[in-house]
Amino acid sequence: MARLGLERGTMRRDLAIAGVSFVGGLVMLAVGVTHPFDSTTGVPVAVFVAPLALASAALVLRRIATRTGLAIGTVAVAGDLILGGSLPTLLVYSQVIYDACVYGPARLWRRIIAAGIVLTAVGAVAGIALFSSWRGLALGIVPALGVVLPAVTGISVRQYRDQATAERTRAEQTARLVELDRQQAVAAERTRMARELHDVIANHLSAVAIHATAAISIRERSGDAGGGAVDQALRVIRENSVQGLAEMRQMIELLREEANPDALTRARLSEVDRLVARARGAGLTVRLETVGEPRSLPVSVDLAAYRIVQESLTNALKHGTGEAGIEVGYAAGMVLLTVENPVNSAPAAPGAGAGLIGMRERAALLGGRLDAGVHGKLWRVHAELPA
Repeated sequence: MARLGLERGTMRRDLAIAGVSFVGGLVMLAVGVTHPFDSTTGVPVAVFVAPLALASAALVLRRIATRTGLAIGTVAVAGDLILGGSLPTLLVYSQVIYDACVYGPARLWRRIIAAGIVLTAVGAVAGIALFSSWRGLALGIVPALGVVLPAVTGISVRQYRDQATAERTRAEQTARLVELDRQQAVAAERTRMARELHDVIANHLSAVAIHATAAISIRERSGDAGGGAVDQALRVIRENSVQGLAEMRQMIELLREEANPDALTRARLSEVDRLVARARGAGLTVRLETVGEPRSLPVSVDLAAYRIVQESLTNALKHGTGEAGIEVGYAAGMVLLTVENPVNSAPAAPGAGAGLIGMRERAALLGGRLDAGVHGKLWRVHAELPA
């Protein structure tokens, strides 16, 4: 529907151009502008209306049938020249030539240029022969102005139009590549989280297996006398099972790709000092502040918080001025993370841009939120994770 509306709008515009050209030509004929060199040809002015109308009609076909429009315009100007020639028809025909070079195929404008050059040369030679004077060169001005000049102008406009189309296509391709890179970054981050999921769930299931073995062993050795110890072991089993399943459901909601299990170093928010020490060793001055009473967190939240702080410090090293501040807050049911660093005006180290995507993915996975951006003169990352 949109394309049909565009085509209708284009046709109405072409009809308007043809109508205005015809009316303008009639006004020129009415005020006595007929022959380009001599207005006293002896031919009635009304005779020139027919070729003018035919040349104006050719403008309607300038987009949908360029070759046909050029042929009609050429017939019209040929008939007009046979009658003695009129300036309005020649002007309309120059517009037909221009449109043929802009909207027609490349082969067509090459032929128009060649024909215009030949007509200019023939007109100049014929003028010298007819008038026996160098003034006869003026006869070559008509094809030069009516054919060559509009053709050259149309070719220039066509080149600019083609260049704009190429730039627009390049921009669209770049946008698609950026989107593809973003999708690949998300997929890579999810694959990484899938590997970490294995490590997180394996910890709980290992505890379940150990305590289940202990419960069975106690029952076999002591019968009913060991009921209290068995109950304790079963409670531990239930607690680890429920916690492991809850965390697995949270992470599986966004993870759909299989990942090969891989041995990963356990990362916890309680070990943020290790991250700070590593960043300081790399030359970053880090200020760490803890608000509230630190407490044990679900493994998925613990891991996500650790990764967010880690990625924020990495960004501070790459894009900052050598300083960073970390605030870890323990609120009721929430863990609040804030990492700030001054923004460096110098060119930053190149990066893939996947860090922010990964941090947002982790926060969204847990039902939290993460904001990152310029805050005053600082780059600020603030995350709220439910705990």
